[in-house]
Amino acid sequence: MDLFTTHAAELPLLASKDVLTGILKQGAQTLLAQAIEEEVAGWIEAHQSCRDAEGRQQVVRNGYLPRRTITTGIGEVEVQQPRVHDRRPPDEREKFSSSILPPYLRKTKSMEELIPWLYLKGVSTGDFSEALAALLGPEAKGLSATTITRLKSVWEAEYEAWSKRSLEGRQYVYLWADGVYFNVRLNDGGRQCILVLMGATADGKKELIAIEDGERESELSWKGLLLEVKARGLVTDPAVAIGDGGLGFWKALPQVYSTTRRQRCWVHKTANVLDDLPKKVQPKAKEMLHAIYMAPTRGEGNKAFDLFVSTFEAKYPKATECLVKDREALMAFYDFPAEHWMHIRSTNVIESVFATVRLRTDKTKGCGTRTACLTMVYKLMESASKRWRALNGCALLEDVIAGVVFVDGEKQGDAA
Repeated sequence: MDLFTTHAAELPLLASKDVLTGILKQGAQTLLAQAIEEEVAGWIEAHQSCRDAEGRQQVVRNGYLPRRTITTGIGEVEVQQPRVHDRRPPDEREKFSSSILPPYLRKTKSMEELIPWLYLKGVSTGDFSEALAALLGPEAKGLSATTITRLKSVWEAEYEAWSKRSLEGRQYVYLWADGVYFNVRLNDGGRQCILVLMGATADGKKELIAIEDGERESELSWKGLLLEVKARGLVTDPAVAIGDGGLGFWKALPQVYSTTRRQRCWVHKTANVLDDLPKKVQPKAKEMLHAIYMAPTRGEGNKAFDLFVSTFEAKYPKATECLVKDREALMAFYDFPAEHWMHIRSTNVIESVFATVRLRTDKTKGCGTRTACLTMVYKLMESASKRWRALNGCALLEDVIAGVVFVDGEKQGDAA
């Protein structure tokens, strides 16, 4: 069974079009701003030899022109162009005019081509040219190889700095982990597996912790990533980690964060169980699985769990074995605040973001590089993170940190 279909039915991606539009709009604005900055920098660099008798440079930056709005196929995008000041005598001055952002441009050309190109392959040299050409029209000039290479280097440098930033003093109450594959072929012919860690801070904010590629979802790859973030300062064990059935992560987790509880993703588990059942019984089985993790108490959840096993065990033992083997990890959420259950029962917090990434990479043709893929994923996640909402019941996270006991989602008293 297709995991994405099951996923969408279980936990629909609310307002996905609005989220996608926001990501693209933010990306368009950033892309334009960075491209124009590089164009201006290139112009000034080309005129470095223009100096007065005292050796002072005559072509310099001088603040910014007034902001203006350009109408695109994804809505209005606000841009601001750096101002260039030429101090040379009037008869020697050259007026800078941006080829990327003409003075009177108010509406983009080829707008219908902007969305599929802007982030589909947005980090390689050639693809940046195509993205900007789609934004401004095929006659757009000023997209020299030097400008595009500089822009690409800026994004790669941003990812490099972010991936090595200090995590000293950071504490994440909940940790989501997932391995995401893309259909972008690498130069060596393989497909890249991106290991993603996200966390919930003590004040309920969701944050992207790490993005790194790995050898499939092996124990060695996950352990290396966990050890790296710990070495950068993430020393406090999260209260619970949420992930799918990737054995590599679950084997690596206790070696780095020994006290962290395990919570198996119900969306992935539902898909796995249904895969072992014939299609004619899948609707009923899906409804019964839903009754387990939506039960208001662990006791009622266990009754629904036992009912599912007794119903299908005789005819479909493989399906029931798939469910029973992870019983403890599937029911861990009952020991945390009920307000948090919707957040910690699945890895939807990661899956929902990467659904839009896959829409692009599934259509990408040609080969990519490891760095290009990582950079693209980072920039998409960075943009999407601006719209992530805080967890429900944020105040209860302090109780979880303090070790307060929760039974069936309800607080039982002070910390033990």
